[in-house]
Amino acid sequence: LQVTGLLPSPRPVCGLTLLPLRPPDRAIRPHRPLRLPRARFTGQDRPELSSQCDAECARRAAAAAEDLSYETLYTDGSRTLTLVDTARTPAARAPVSGANRSRRGRPRCRRQLFGADGRFDIAESGFALRFPFSAAVRLSTGCTGVLVSPRHVLSAAHCIHDGSHYVKGARRLRVGLLSAGAASPAPPGGASNPPPPPAPPGGAPTLRTRWTRVRRTQVPRGWVRGPGPGRAGVSMDYDYALLELARPQGRPHLPVGVAPSLAGRRVHFSGFDGDRPGQLVYRFCPVATETPHLLYQRCDAQPGSSGSGVYTRLQGPAGGWRRTVVGVFSGHQWVEVGGRQLAYNVAVRITPLKQAQICHWISSYSGDCGST
Repeated sequence: LQVTGLLPSPRPVCGLTLLPLRPPDRAIRPHRPLRLPRARFTGQDRPELSSQCDAECARRAAAAAEDLSYETLYTDGSRTLTLVDTARTPAARAPVSGANRSRRGRPRCRRQLFGADGRFDIAESGFALRFPFSAAVRLSTGCTGVLVSPRHVLSAAHCIHDGSHYVKGARRLRVGLLSAGAASPAPPGGASNPPPPPAPPGGAPTLRTRWTRVRRTQVPRGWVRGPGPGRAGVSMDYDYALLELARPQGRPHLPVGVAPSLAGRRVHFSGFDGDRPGQLVYRFCPVATETPHLLYQRCDAQPGSSGSGVYTRLQGPAGGWRRTVVGVFSGHQWVEVGGRQLAYNVAVRITPLKQAQICHWISSYSGDCGST
């Protein structure tokens, strides 16, 4: 079968390309929440997600309102289901001028190494407490997340919900932020990587993980309901969740945005890979190809990096550029292309409707979607 849903990959772009960053042009209109039975924390923790994609899955269209309805889990185990409608915002998107559509800096072509590990330990370099690396956080279930507001973390849905039930570790979910100082113990009831070794004299600062409680989590119904007719298995298309922290964090966060075609363009993400205990690991690579919902790439990654915020540089309204989260790293997928099975690492793509949903979740706390 030929996967016609995969978009063609242009020649890789060498150097810096700035893409337009626009405010959401879609809005989520929620109905009154419906009370659900209390959560059963019987799901299995999965720090890594693997799946297969055939021609049908690659052709899936943009998210429907039914899949963008969402479930909310509170600290006492109570749950609600919120059904939503979608609508275009009154201020439609203004077209991007040709001058601002893209802009390249001086080309900086580097030799690509295939087969070698392309990850960098940020904790050892002294940059772990600097933005944007400081926006990466750890989940007590063994995954990664990214701060997208002072009080909100975007991560992968499979880190807290296996598609049928909330995982055991979600009962007492905590988020860990790297800070300078002595290493701290793991949170109660949560899985955690061991702390990093102490830094040598005169080197990078010793890091500790400061854990904070999660007040509530929100997961799209597209994940809870599964991938399609029959609802067997789970769908990477909706493998994202938002965690609201008990209190705001005093550090910079990354905004969430929608990018046009990313095939051939460079993306970045940092995570807490399980094979490098206690280390924050950074990597970058070009997007190989894409579908309306997913970004396929071959950035090196290991279990534990799921939920990392995949970001690129998007051009702001004033002409400057910002690092912006355009996807959430999910895991590994075998994709059928031209009758062959190809292996990729996969990120959930932020679409206009997904951005509107995440924006709605955040603005219910902050009252200002623009804060993202």
